Amino acid sequence: MATRVMKVGIISKANYIKRTLAIAKGEYKPRKDEPKIWFESIKSMSQILSTENQELLRTIINNKPHSITDLEEITNRKKSNLSRTLRTLEKYGIVELNKIKGKIAPKVKVTDFRVEFGLHYSSPVPH
Repeated sequence: MATRVMKVGIISKANYIKRTLAIAKGEYKPRKDEPKIWFESIKSMSQILSTENQELLRTIINNKPHSITDLEEITNRKKSNLSRTLRTLEKYGIVELNKIKGKIAPKVKVTDFRVEFGLHYSSPVPH
């Protein structure tokens, strides 16, 4: 599988809302190189990109399961737990859940992450 990099950023919820409103009003145009996915804190990012979830992504890449049931057998994790985790990862664009012949097959879309944060990201909209 080719390496696919996702740029993620850290920004407070208040500043994310300000940024979103400024974009909607046409007051701020995001740069092409800005992160597409934003987390409220390093802690919230680390929950999504935890060691356990990274291992799950590796397992999907290496085993190419045809369904969540297959993945359940490979990982020894409960299907309900896997489904919840995969839906969260799908929400962030990290995995894709494809329905094939009545089964949901997970596919990893992103293999590497570039994290950007700092003072200019804490308030990306000009005042």
